[in-house]
Amino acid sequence: MAQSSPLHDTEERSSSKILKKLGAGLITGAADDDPSGIATYSQVGAQFGFTLGWTMLLSYPLMAAVQGLSAGIGAVTGKGIAQNLRSHYSPWLARAAVLLLFVANFINIGADLAAMGAALRLLIAGPPLLYAAIFGIICVLLEVFVSYQRYALFLKWLTLSLFAYVIVVFAVDLPWSTALRGALIPQFTFDNGHAMALTAILGTTISPYLFFWQAGQEVEELRVRNRGRLKTNPQAAEPELARIRIDTLIGMGFSNVVALAIITATAATLHANGITQIQTSEQAAEALRPIAGVFAFGVFAAGIVGTGLLAVPVLAASAASAVAELFDWPRGLDRAPHRAKAFYATIAAATLGSVGLAFSKIDPFQMLYWSAVVNGILAAPLIAVMTMMARSPGIMGKLLAPWWMAALGGLTALVMMLATAAMFLL
Repeated sequence: MAQSSPLHDTEERSSSKILKKLGAGLITGAADDDPSGIATYSQVGAQFGFTLGWTMLLSYPLMAAVQGLSAGIGAVTGKGIAQNLRSHYSPWLARAAVLLLFVANFINIGADLAAMGAALRLLIAGPPLLYAAIFGIICVLLEVFVSYQRYALFLKWLTLSLFAYVIVVFAVDLPWSTALRGALIPQFTFDNGHAMALTAILGTTISPYLFFWQAGQEVEELRVRNRGRLKTNPQAAEPELARIRIDTLIGMGFSNVVALAIITATAATLHANGITQIQTSEQAAEALRPIAGVFAFGVFAAGIVGTGLLAVPVLAASAASAVAELFDWPRGLDRAPHRAKAFYATIAAATLGSVGLAFSKIDPFQMLYWSAVVNGILAAPLIAVMTMMARSPGIMGKLLAPWWMAALGGLTALVMMLATAAMFLL
């Protein structure tokens, strides 16, 4: 029997260590590419071709810095974003942030469930609204009745569904030199269309619910492993902070690579064939069928369902965690349902209530638009406050965020503020 070499064993151990470090950051990054995000990236690729691919390179350090700040705040203080807002700032700020977050997530969940139902109809036919309701019920049952360790593992495996969009890139006829130029060299025209596209990309990529989710997940991870908040033992905190850095950098990188793949795939197929208007993710999948073939269409549509199953629970749990932190309810997916009744009831209400939006006559594109508007209003001030939190000795003790991360956080807040202003003014 052939024996493995020491070098091979070392490589396997190194890979295993890296995989064990991946958790909240990986899931957060993957959840960012939800059906509403797929619709946004598909529209950008269809409307502008390869020319805005570089925005993924621009948004990566901003997104990674902000998520790193939120994760660090959660791990160091042992509290989520909403609870820190309530403890250290004016109560109205926490209430306003949680209200806006809940409204945006509620709308986003409804749009995602509708997209998932429509995507499944493309694959197997049948009633899309019934499928949307079934998906909503499945998400609630998994969150309420599956143990945290198994559920976190389930979400990790679901991140593989995002490779569907990478596969599509290699399944279509792609002009690689043009695609690489679009990804690496900024091209921008100062007009309404480009400004709105940039606003949509930033709003979709740097979403407030991801801040609340990752901070809350870091708190839960430490609680599950019987580790207290890092602030109480700063000498032993470095391994945890290093894990968070690796997890966040890989998770956000994964998110942006997938987003770039969607832009690239739709640019090479839809834009190249004169299709420049896509309002939903399932429209993007349907449009691929006659151009890229049944395989690419099927993979794209199946990916919508997989990413929705990943994103909807994250949206619902982040909203429920924020509400629970505001009212100081017991919370966390690691708690049994009978020990956190209000928390799980909020998850069920956010998810199943959003099914009603899927049954409504509201245009899914309008739902996504208003979700982006609410997220745009919340993002800039929330990032600014999080940056101040992360540099406050009274909140973080000795474990302050590095100055460069805080600087990137401040830059992100400024960029998001300008993007929001462009959304209203142009």
